[in-house]
Amino acid sequence: MTALQQPARAEGPLRPPVRVPFPVVDEVARHCLQEEEPETVHIEVHLPGRLDAGRLRAAFAEALRRHPRILMREAPGRWYRRRYEWELTAEPDVEVVSFPAPGRDALRDARTRALTEAPPLSLSPPIRLEVVEGSGPVEGSEATDAVGVPPRGADGPQPHTAQGTVLFLTINHTALDGPACLRVLATAAELYGGRDNSPAASPIRTTEAPPHPEETPSNWSHPARVAQGTPEPSPGNGMLVTELPLPHRPKGSPYTVNDQLMVTTALTIAHWNREHGARPRPLRITMPVDDRPRDATMPIGNGTRLVEVPFSPDELKRADDDMPALLRRTALRTRALRSLPRPQLGHGASLLTAPWAPVAVRAALTRGLRRAAAPWTSTTLLSNIGRIPYPLDFGEEAGRAHAVWFSAPARMPRGLTVTTASTSGRLHLALRWSRALLSHGDGAHLRDLFEHYLRTTEVTP
Repeated sequence: MTALQQPARAEGPLRPPVRVPFPVVDEVARHCLQEEEPETVHIEVHLPGRLDAGRLRAAFAEALRRHPRILMREAPGRWYRRRYEWELTAEPDVEVVSFPAPGRDALRDARTRALTEAPPLSLSPPIRLEVVEGSGPVEGSEATDAVGVPPRGADGPQPHTAQGTVLFLTINHTALDGPACLRVLATAAELYGGRDNSPAASPIRTTEAPPHPEETPSNWSHPARVAQGTPEPSPGNGMLVTELPLPHRPKGSPYTVNDQLMVTTALTIAHWNREHGARPRPLRITMPVDDRPRDATMPIGNGTRLVEVPFSPDELKRADDDMPALLRRTALRTRALRSLPRPQLGHGASLLTAPWAPVAVRAALTRGLRRAAAPWTSTTLLSNIGRIPYPLDFGEEAGRAHAVWFSAPARMPRGLTVTTASTSGRLHLALRWSRALLSHGDGAHLRDLFEHYLRTTEVTP
């Protein structure tokens, strides 16, 4: 029974649901929806044990009630309305938690659904949680292809086998982001297992002065694109997940693991582009910055702001000769960008989403401007979640999460996103790409390049 179908009480009918105008990020995403490449965020959480279906459904339903901003659906409206609006509901419109039949391909099929089937915006909440019980290799399979990547040798990461349970959270990114939904899942874990799932303390960050303008490429130049590999005939996204050792970082280093990942991503794409004959161009890598608290007060929604970290072709070419210098420069840039106040999508997006015309008119304008701005779109996106702040402990029988993967949408013109998180001292990497740009074999090669360059960032002072 939906919130709009609830019966009237003796003192009169229930008040209509509260409506909230779409924030800027939500509206821009809503304008640019594409059926062939759904805007989904995928989270998969690996637990060593099993979960009870009834208890998990009850715990997750209560977690949704404790974070009521997630209980929302797009309100219907006329074509000439000036705003999209979220309608907040008292209860979910649908059963969010499902238990697909276990089997050899259950894990692969759940990954496929996470990339191809976005939860509808018309039903509250726009997320779903699938619970997949023990099946197949965890690492090295593409979500949209039955072919897996063979495990590497003793020096490389080895595949887990999912003897326990894998939780698949699929999120419609028009409404919500990964960190917000992870907060809700942590609440559900605490309710289910009865154990404290409070977040770990956030790292203390220092603010550095911005680098001199001459040290970075101009934002007015066209950045490099990820060179085309072997495109697939079918539309949509492909994905590969893998587990790597966390890169070593000398104590007292002026850079963070995030800076090492940023340099690794830049060097990986520069190498890939050289192999494919692309002319050297500056790289710009989009980096989400999330300043929200991780406790129960965390605002639910799309809460990150986007900044772009530039790299010149020359400094990447000289990386082998002076990796510490490249890491220090990258640290200065990322810290300066974090400290600068900036709207989530920049000032232009705020103008586009002001209600000066009906949403249908502004949607057409936004899509047109997005196509026109494609040459200036950043090269790729690196979303480093960092150390998972919650234990995600579901109690004695199910246990605590030992691996957590995220992936972000990879629509063209970027066509490739890199998402990382760390759990239990391991780095969990997800590469996600547009099949119009890359194939599964291309993704496997990029993973190997990423692993190689990650090791090159392990330098001593």
